[in-house]
Amino acid sequence: MPAGAGGAGGRGLWEGDPVSKVEEFEELRPLLFSIAYRILGSVGEAEDAVQDTWLRFDASTTRVDSPKGFLSATVTRIAIDVLRSARVRREEYVGPWFPEPLLSDPYEDPQRAAELADSVSMASLLLLERLSPLERSVFVLREVFAFGFDEVASAVGRSEAACRQLLVRARRHMRAGRPRFEVDGQERRELAARFFTALSEGDVDGLRSLLAADVTLVGDGGGKAPQPARAVAGAENVARLLASVQPLLARIDVTFEEHEINGRPGAIFLDRNARVLQVLALDVVDGRIQTLRLVTNPEKLDHLGPVGDAWAVNEELRRQRAAGRGDRSAPGRG
Repeated sequence: MPAGAGGAGGRGLWEGDPVSKVEEFEELRPLLFSIAYRILGSVGEAEDAVQDTWLRFDASTTRVDSPKGFLSATVTRIAIDVLRSARVRREEYVGPWFPEPLLSDPYEDPQRAAELADSVSMASLLLLERLSPLERSVFVLREVFAFGFDEVASAVGRSEAACRQLLVRARRHMRAGRPRFEVDGQERRELAARFFTALSEGDVDGLRSLLAADVTLVGDGGGKAPQPARAVAGAENVARLLASVQPLLARIDVTFEEHEINGRPGAIFLDRNARVLQVLALDVVDGRIQTLRLVTNPEKLDHLGPVGDAWAVNEELRRQRAAGRGDRSAPGRG
């Protein structure tokens, strides 16, 4: 139940209507979160925007003809305001910025399944970052959720003609950044299964065969957790790095669980106490893994469960590497 739902607006029924405000709001909560998350790229900020939307809805004393329209417009306006201030913080962010990982999208619409799945991927959310807050909001409402232009115009406070122009610009930017060819879901899952098998075995050749020639591995630690100093590029470099690190992680009881991340293959890495250390998201293009994104910033992981000390694990990893080098250089070894 929304916070503050014990007030008169939360408890009572709309006049002459057997459905309470709380019931109407909870029915629409998944949609509201999904809109806010696609505009903001942050689970925490999206949840806050939804909660603020509830507070405004609960405080309203007039009957709303369309709760869906009212709530969608309200959460959009709140998200736009939050995004404008977030843009300043993201410009000062340490290293690459990625969206907060989302394990499952709470909103489902079979008629919009393809649009919903595509728009929540890490790659798509990063493309949306290139748009202005208004372009992004118009694109999300119209292209992803199929709102009418009258509803979009009401939500963003612009004319329908202006919204059509915003959508044209947004589509142009999104098309320019689209990958060449995305494989279907089943092929992605099969490729990911082979990748994680090769990763767990430290199989350089197996990993290399699954990576695009120009693959990149990039990390987002935000200066608050270990991350690669720079992007690692090229199938050979990425395969050798992964194959060398994973066995060392296994020795210090770091495990991973395969899981969809933003609707794409990925994994959650856990320390020996089952605390979250990082999330790995895979982008698959043309039948190969094109990008590996590591999210280690603890502030982007705490919605997934207890977060481990990545710095401590990194130090254990460093000692393992040093011990391995010492073993190889000791007399009589090898």
